[in-house]
Amino acid sequence: MAQRPRATLGRVIDDLGSTLIEVIAGDVDAGTEVGGVAIHDPIDPPVMPEGTLLLGVGLAGAEEIAGVLREAGAAGAAGLIVRVPIEMSRQVREAVEETGVALFGLTRGASWAQVAAMLRSLLAVDDLGVDDGETLAGAAAGDLFAMANAVSALLDAPVTIEDLNSRVLAFSANQDVADAPRKETVLGRQVPERFTRELERRGVFREMYGSDRPVYVANLPGVDLPRVAVRVSAGDEILGSIWAAVSKPLPAEREQALLDSATLVALHMLRQRAGADVERRLQAELVATLVEGGPTAPEAAERLGVATGPSCVMALALREGSDASAVEAELQRVSGAFALHLGATHHRSAVALVGGVVYGVVPLARRDPEADRRAVAIAREFLDRIGDHSGVVIGIGRSAADATELPRSRADADRALRVLRNGPGPSRVARAEDVWAASLLLELGDLMAADRQELAGAVARLAAYDARHRGEMVETLRAWLDAFGDVAAAAAQLHVHPNTFRYRLRRIRQIAEIDLDDPEARFAAMLELRLNSNTRLR
Repeated sequence: MAQRPRATLGRVIDDLGSTLIEVIAGDVDAGTEVGGVAIHDPIDPPVMPEGTLLLGVGLAGAEEIAGVLREAGAAGAAGLIVRVPIEMSRQVREAVEETGVALFGLTRGASWAQVAAMLRSLLAVDDLGVDDGETLAGAAAGDLFAMANAVSALLDAPVTIEDLNSRVLAFSANQDVADAPRKETVLGRQVPERFTRELERRGVFREMYGSDRPVYVANLPGVDLPRVAVRVSAGDEILGSIWAAVSKPLPAEREQALLDSATLVALHMLRQRAGADVERRLQAELVATLVEGGPTAPEAAERLGVATGPSCVMALALREGSDASAVEAELQRVSGAFALHLGATHHRSAVALVGGVVYGVVPLARRDPEADRRAVAIAREFLDRIGDHSGVVIGIGRSAADATELPRSRADADRALRVLRNGPGPSRVARAEDVWAASLLLELGDLMAADRQELAGAVARLAAYDARHRGEMVETLRAWLDAFGDVAAAAAQLHVHPNTFRYRLRRIRQIAEIDLDDPEARFAAMLELRLNSNTRLR
């Protein structure tokens, strides 16, 4: 039974081919396992598992490339990718020979973000260690890249498989024989808007999706080669399309081969969609097991690839008051975006939506205050990318030495998240230690609610008076305490005359039976005011 090679250099080269990367130096063993993708950062070196493909963003000089090759070799990396053209000096060649790390060149026009995402998508099938061995027409179920190469061989033409939004799901490895617009499409993983507008104007999409025969498209402005396209459908559901760059209309036998291929591609697309759902559920179960702890946590950590090294838990959710009908969809979107954000730089991270909260287990290079600050920076970078319209807040747990300490990190993250979700302040990221007092007040309120206790101190007496007489005694006391006893400042805050404010203070002493000169009494009043606000008692 044929199976695709997974997580190997051969798999990467076969699928991406010369469209994105080319071998510059070194002996490439197609069977070399690729353990992940990392981005070179001289200030904050990434964690590199065995067999990492290192993206040398910004590397240019021969001396710099040679130095990074040696660093990568010491970490057991499989290869280094740098932007072409590359200065191939003797120093670089010697570094390749000494370390055994293959040197690849990245095609001009391809963005590092696109390459990282594509490499991650190729390697993701091994992330959970799940392989059911199922094949469809000789290709592993859901392997659209293998299908694209198979269809390309049948048609003798470069092929792309696209979804309903003209996003490229997979492409054959021979795109170098296509024209510039096709290469632009593959590099961007999306058909450029100027071409989709022209196809819509001509009614190509309407004709293709409404017919069970291939559509021939010629004379597109700026496009050298004509295209042949056919819809991919399962029953009444249209899943996407197959596009081939050809020199002339297909003969009858190849047209029939394309139609037969569309049926097989539909099966693979359905299997991929079903497999993605299964993997999401499995990922959620493993992450939940890991952050909750218990006897099966070590196994979950092993399967997720976070069994060793320091790490921390991040908890993401929406602020209280968000539209309940849109919360689930927004959390799904945030979960996917956060997984992609972490995946580009932290291969051993794990993200899942569990019980209305998105949890991320993030590896740290070390366990010290600098690592904690780095975790905060990661969270803020993510929020900056998605914008502030989503209402997402992130609680960060303390760093854990290993997987066994992650439940404590998760508890910290949950406490910080709860404060952020309920708090009116502008903060969107916090560690548990940053909001320790506010978290303690919330937990104290929980204990009071569990014991069915009600506030019964000085503030409660003032609140009862205000309810009967429509007074403002509670707000007066709050303003005075917030102003550290400065009557003029407190009176200005409430927009009353200082003499009026002093009169209210005298009445507060009488009604609440409180000695405002006693620091213990002031502390008790401040605590009651905070609890009063947290429990929304007025």
